[in-house]
Amino acid sequence: MKRVTDRLDRWSLDPVAVTGVSGTRLLLGFVGLMYYVSQYQERNYLFGPDGVLPHDEFRAQLTGFSLYALSASPVFFQVVYHLGIAVALAVTLGVGGRPGLALHWVLLWSVYQRQPGLLDGGDNLAYVVIPFLLLTRCYDRFALPTGLASRLAERAPGRLRAVSVPLHNLGVLMVAAQICLVYVVSGLYKVMGEEWQDGTALFYIMRVDEFELPGWSSLVYENDFLVVLGTYGTVAFLVYFPMGVLVPALRRWAAAASIGFHLSIAFFMGLTGFALTMIACDLVFLSGALDRALLWARARLSRARTTDAEPVEPAKPAEDAGARGPSGTKEAAPEAELV
Repeated sequence: MKRVTDRLDRWSLDPVAVTGVSGTRLLLGFVGLMYYVSQYQERNYLFGPDGVLPHDEFRAQLTGFSLYALSASPVFFQVVYHLGIAVALAVTLGVGGRPGLALHWVLLWSVYQRQPGLLDGGDNLAYVVIPFLLLTRCYDRFALPTGLASRLAERAPGRLRAVSVPLHNLGVLMVAAQICLVYVVSGLYKVMGEEWQDGTALFYIMRVDEFELPGWSSLVYENDFLVVLGTYGTVAFLVYFPMGVLVPALRRWAAAASIGFHLSIAFFMGLTGFALTMIACDLVFLSGALDRALLWARARLSRARTTDAEPVEPAKPAEDAGARGPSGTKEAAPEAELV
């Protein structure tokens, strides 16, 4: 019971995976920005009221909500579309806080609903994960300092500040659970497929014209060993990924393998938005590694600045060398990882 109570105390007092979830926010903002910019030249044809899907037909088949359904005015369309670009850029840069992130979710949902034929599957995960991020302190890292968040936090009631850490940890846990659920369901669904059972699924997938990368895909699907290894390896990885992240010693390796897996999907199949969305969620499992990488980079940068600014002096005995970093200044310990 003491171990349980200690764990509960830690989760109520110490925010976990702040750097990782901040990276998730940054990447999801970038994915939205990339979507807007990549379709910018053809925005009128793809999303406009007089484009390939006229406004009346769009409203007739819309099952959810979309801001683009509110008006058939070309001016209204241009305002909403360019507002989406601005908000996605703000989320990427870490400006606007939770209200900006919530607005990004609404605008992203709206543009995705406007033209579903362009979606690659990453939109489904973004729909679910962004509301979870609203609970977290995902603007604590990788964000431009404006000072507004700290001023608002000082004015917030004490009870609200007291629950901010548990809500953050709950949001992180929900993101982690969601990505694990995606992997398990995807893996179990593949297990039921005949091509996945006989080891030939990768051969057929990489020969689809929509996903084939000329000059590269053939190097894989013409090699029987790579086809069988890739097919069975994919199923095993997807099904057992949650077990990997539950073991602290394996967590970073499972997340790194997932990132490599989705980078290969982005390269060979062209599903860049989907791959980056999945990688964004994987970052919650790599928060400790990101913290150590940032500390190392800051120490190297500080050492370089010191060397350029001052002549090198003879080394002095360090009284507290174990508590000091390479630059001679005390370094903060990496934050708590997702546990």
